[in-house]
Amino acid sequence: MAIFTSIFRISLGALVANKLRSGLTFLGIIIGVTSVMTIVSALEGMQAAIREDLETLGPSTFMVAKMMTAMSEQEFLDKIKRKPITVDMAEAVEENCVLCDKISPRAFEDATVKYGSEKLNNITVMGGSSNFIDIVDMDVAQGQFHSPEDDLYKRKVAFVGDLVRETFFEGTDPLGKTIKIEGDKYMVIGVAKRRGQMFGESQDNFLIIPFSTFIGQFGEPRRQGVFLTIKAASVEQLEETMDEVRVILRSYRKVPYSEPDDFDLMTADNVLDLLNQFTRLFRLSLIGISAISLVIGGIVVMNIMMVSVTERTREIGIRKSIGAKQRHILMQFLFEAVVLTLTGGLVGIVAGFLIARVLTAQIDMSIQPSAVAIIAGLVISTGIGLIFGVYPAMKAARLDPIKALSYE
Repeated sequence: MAIFTSIFRISLGALVANKLRSGLTFLGIIIGVTSVMTIVSALEGMQAAIREDLETLGPSTFMVAKMMTAMSEQEFLDKIKRKPITVDMAEAVEENCVLCDKISPRAFEDATVKYGSEKLNNITVMGGSSNFIDIVDMDVAQGQFHSPEDDLYKRKVAFVGDLVRETFFEGTDPLGKTIKIEGDKYMVIGVAKRRGQMFGESQDNFLIIPFSTFIGQFGEPRRQGVFLTIKAASVEQLEETMDEVRVILRSYRKVPYSEPDDFDLMTADNVLDLLNQFTRLFRLSLIGISAISLVIGGIVVMNIMMVSVTERTREIGIRKSIGAKQRHILMQFLFEAVVLTLTGGLVGIVAGFLIARVLTAQIDMSIQPSAVAIIAGLVISTGIGLIFGVYPAMKAARLDPIKALSYE
């Protein structure tokens, strides 16, 4: 144990004695590990935010639409030609789906919303049935969501996002106030809980009106068609429920048996899987680019250790002549390399996480340090010290003590 302590003390002394050389190596490792940690932490933060948003759908919920995803240009061109899902088709699913617990047809339109002299452009107006709030996990901050009676009688009531409340009614009670959506008057009956931003875009610039009212004002959506949000009776029945909806729609849309679906069905897990596939290659590419700086740092470590071995040849000869063995010399130089790279790795991990937090804060996301990312940063930095420090350490350990003592 005393030998190891002595070797460690000698290694630290050598690093301190060569401050400039050690500092440059230290800086190279910090830059490499920082870039890797920044990328990994930022990507994990963004994925976690998307995952949290999708989890509002719940594990037994799925969505149906003309087109939801396209992984290539050709797939997009093929899907854009599909017939939209119509109101009649949505009603057919509602009437015939036995396993569906709740179904909410939805339609969207960007509109101008006014209150007095204030105006908001490009607000997403969603038409949805009254049970939409029972299907997704949307929190109500004030008031209430619209009722089945509002659906039935096509009442002009609106459930607004927090951006609408903040713009029009900051400091006042919004409930009961009248706003105008493309010139038509609506009474505010509820406010959604604030959701913040994602990728720099507000998630609170929306308002929801009864589906029947939406169709009455904007007409049936022809391009995107109607979206269906469906909740199965249980998670265990999810696949069976999706199959039942698929059969109903294929029959209504007269899709030949030999042809694939001309609509998309997706769960939150499907969306996450696609997201992971999309970001996997992106993540690996960015990490690969960042790893170049780590390799360069490793080469710098090797070069500096080789110079150190050459400069300290007489010291090595003296240590060997008084009883130091090859493994002691080997351990000394490996310690120097590992201490440099491991310390640089620790600093790089902290710096990378802090930079990632700054970046994700710009798009209103929060991240937590990932155990995988931290372990990877430590393993990478330590591995560089071992891999690129082995050859110089072995060269030092194999020096002939007589030749080393005569070296000038």
